[in-house]
Amino acid sequence: MTAIQEKVAGLREQLVAWRRHLHMHPEVGFHEYETSAYIEAELQQMPGLTVTRPTATSVLAVLKGGQPGRTVLLRADIDALPIHEENNFEFASTRPGVMHACGHDGHTAILLGVAKLLSEHPQDVPGEVRMIFQHAEEIGPGGAEELVMNTDLMSGVDVVTGLHLNSQLPAGVVAVKPGAFMAAPDMIELTIRGKGGHGAHPEETVDPIAVGAQVVTNLQHVVSRHVAAQDALVVSITRFASGTTHNVIPDTAELMGTVRTFDPALRERAPQLIERVIKGVCEAHGATYDLRYELGYRPLINTDWVAAQLKAIALDVVGAEQFREARPTMGGEDFSAYLEKAPGAYFNVGSGSDEADSRWPHHHPRFTIDEASLEAGVRMLHAAALRLTGPDAQL
Repeated sequence: MTAIQEKVAGLREQLVAWRRHLHMHPEVGFHEYETSAYIEAELQQMPGLTVTRPTATSVLAVLKGGQPGRTVLLRADIDALPIHEENNFEFASTRPGVMHACGHDGHTAILLGVAKLLSEHPQDVPGEVRMIFQHAEEIGPGGAEELVMNTDLMSGVDVVTGLHLNSQLPAGVVAVKPGAFMAAPDMIELTIRGKGGHGAHPEETVDPIAVGAQVVTNLQHVVSRHVAAQDALVVSITRFASGTTHNVIPDTAELMGTVRTFDPALRERAPQLIERVIKGVCEAHGATYDLRYELGYRPLINTDWVAAQLKAIALDVVGAEQFREARPTMGGEDFSAYLEKAPGAYFNVGSGSDEADSRWPHHHPRFTIDEASLEAGVRMLHAAALRLTGPDAQL
């Protein structure tokens, strides 16, 4: 076991304690008041850190190293989700309807561990390490956008990185890829306006439910017949609400959905393709519509050389047997906001295991993590902080 492995192993109980405290006291985006106060108090106990509050519910810790070097930003998201937890842990959420169902409690514990390790030996750190405990990743436009646009967090940053625990990867596995990694998660809200009437006399109505059903079916033609198969596009209608009872055809139907893309050109083209289908179906059946198309986070495109550095770090830290070439995912992440200002890369650390019953999907009420993954996360981010600020980092 290497010296850093021994140090991280010595943090095991503390990492678990941080994670479980956060898991018990979740707060949703833009309301992480107790969470950020807890993080700030923990950081204040670590020597050599300058701790500030760039927004009301985010925390920044800065360590200026004892050697010349570059500036790296490490990021952990801290918010929870409006989901009622179904786990029966002693450390289960104490707040009905709110839980850490995506691993942000683990991300926060990992970055606290990195801060502790770096603060103990600042003389060995090149350059400057900024550690942002970011609010509101789960709520658009996202806490990252607020930090990038309204604070000087990114001023002078040379490179940025962060991680996401992944329940679909074995615990401790590290997965990295260059290029397109996570999609832009855009949203559509559609109201179809017909003409209501008696369910026994549909010929006297313009049925928005029937029209809406055709819209849902035909929107899939956008994916299968208007976009090349190699250009990833997802159009999912996830909400369809209409009517009040069995014998009344309503006036309106309300639909909601998500559109996912990697390619910026396809993202720009998608709204026109989607509205053309909606307009055509509605006109064909005598209905009208109101469409709201809302852009979400940008696609997360990893910088090639940073991803290569993270792969090399992973091979050193966890070994080839625990490394995977990551696959792109249609999930979205506001980490992309940081990549508008500096080169960087985002990566996954596996948190799934049968022993911990932690293979549940993210955002599921039974979601949890194998806490052994916390150590792998600390070792990766700690090594990244030292490697990316040092003289060998490619810029």
